[in-house]
Amino acid sequence: MADLKYKRILLKLSGEALGGRSGFGIDVDEAESIASRIKDVREMGVDVAVVIGAGNLWRGKQGLERGMDRSTADYMGMLATVMNAMALMDALERQGVFTRVMSAIEMRAIAEPYIRRRAIRHLEKGRVVIFGAGTGNPFFSTDTAAALRATEIDAQVVIKATKVDGVYDSDPKKNPDAKKFAQLSYIEVLNRRLEVMDSTAITLCMENNLPILVLNLWDPSALLGALHGETVGTLVSA
Repeated sequence: MADLKYKRILLKLSGEALGGRSGFGIDVDEAESIASRIKDVREMGVDVAVVIGAGNLWRGKQGLERGMDRSTADYMGMLATVMNAMALMDALERQGVFTRVMSAIEMRAIAEPYIRRRAIRHLEKGRVVIFGAGTGNPFFSTDTAAALRATEIDAQVVIKATKVDGVYDSDPKKNPDAKKFAQLSYIEVLNRRLEVMDSTAITLCMENNLPILVLNLWDPSALLGALHGETVGTLVSA
C-alpha cells in the first residue's frame, strides 16, 4: 500500500451505470463488470465505499412534471438506490468480496441501518460498504449523499465514475473541440456551472477540503492508475 495515493475512497456511481446500454433497469452483466473493477481496487488494499444513484429505476423529475409531491418523488428515489445497492452487493459477493449495504432509511430485513462508526469498522475489516437511500432526507441528491458519507468516513477522495474521461467545457459528444480540464478548483466548478456534482455536494467538499476525481470507470486502467498517483481524469480540489 506504500505507493498508493489514496487508501480510502468513496466511489460515486450513477444509477445508469447499472442500466447497460439502455440506461434503464438493472443489467446483471454491467453489475458484474463494475463489481470486478471494485474487486481489483479492494485487492490492492484500498478501503472502498460506494454511493449509487437511482436514475436507471426512477426519475423523480418525471413525477414532478406530473404534479407529484417532491418529497414523495425523492423517497421513491431513495428506495430505488437500495435496490441498486443490493444488486451491486450480490455481484460483489459472487466474486468473493465481502460487502455490506447500509441504508439511511431503516429497513433491517435487507440492510443495516447507517451508523458512522459501524461503517468505518466494516471498512477497517476489509469489507466494501455500499450506502443506500441517499442521506435519508428529501431534497438532497445522491451527489450530496456521496460528499456527506465520504466526509463522515474520512475518505481521502470522492471518485465520480462517468463514461467520459473527465470534465469538459462543453459536451465532447456534441462538440469535437471541447476542452478537457486536468484540474479545477471548487469555485471554478461552481462559477462555470460545470456538471461535476450538484452545488450542495461541491460546497460540502470545498468546506471539508475533500477532492473530487472525475474519471471514466469503463477505462480498465483509469481507476487503478489514479490510485497509483497517475494523472487521470479531472481533479477538483482547493
